[in-house]
Amino acid sequence: MLNQFSRTQLLLGKDGIERLQSARVAVFGIGGVGGYVCEALVRSGVSRFDLIDDDKVCLTNLNRQIIATRKTVGKYKAEVMRDRILEINPDAVVNIHKCFVLPENIDDFPFAEYDHVVDTVDTVSAKLALVTKCQSMGVPVISCMGAGNKLDGSQFRVADIYDTKVCPLARVMRYECRKRGVKSLKVVYSEEKPTRPLEDMSISCRTHCICQPGTKHKCTERRDIPGSVAFVPSVAGLLIAGEVVKDLISSPKNKEKKTYER
Repeated sequence: MLNQFSRTQLLLGKDGIERLQSARVAVFGIGGVGGYVCEALVRSGVSRFDLIDDDKVCLTNLNRQIIATRKTVGKYKAEVMRDRILEINPDAVVNIHKCFVLPENIDDFPFAEYDHVVDTVDTVSAKLALVTKCQSMGVPVISCMGAGNKLDGSQFRVADIYDTKVCPLARVMRYECRKRGVKSLKVVYSEEKPTRPLEDMSISCRTHCICQPGTKHKCTERRDIPGSVAFVPSVAGLLIAGEVVKDLISSPKNKEKKTYER
């Protein structure tokens, strides 16, 4: 019977679509990259999501984040993404966690129930907590490296963390993963040398903060505020979603999961 996934089924087959629909994917960070991950996954057939983000949509997000519109400014990103997912697939099951993942709360999430984890968070400590937790639980994870201060989306690559180059964040992650005995980690990274943002204080979040009252993690707390454009983080998000889909339809564990309770 013709349905919204019929065109995808022509490529992945009925069995592939069923595996995607039965899979549960956790996306940590619903921003410029994570939003496009969710967008592509739900349009591909993934029907069970955990969305983790404590941030709210800011006016400065409109330049790159798929969930950011004038109507959504000030709303929690996880809630906005949930509503968007349900508009695309009303049968989807979406759990939201309005919090920031930290080493201290990593055990609060049901990793044993996840078929795949996506890391698009900003901080190294959170990334390392996610990676080590997933690997200890045997859960597939893919991690996004730096997408800010870049202009060429064609230079993104999919690789093991130990095969990366150029990206400053990947360099730090290589070092920290090696210290923790992480033998392998699939990442999306860019080989473009980052540009230095213009020091224009008239448009700086550091001196003209417009975050909503009650915002927990403001740009003013960051050491550097990266520049961004619409056509770079979106590419990283779509590449990550493609890897997740391919992993899910080829996973022996997922082949056994044909149905689930809503």
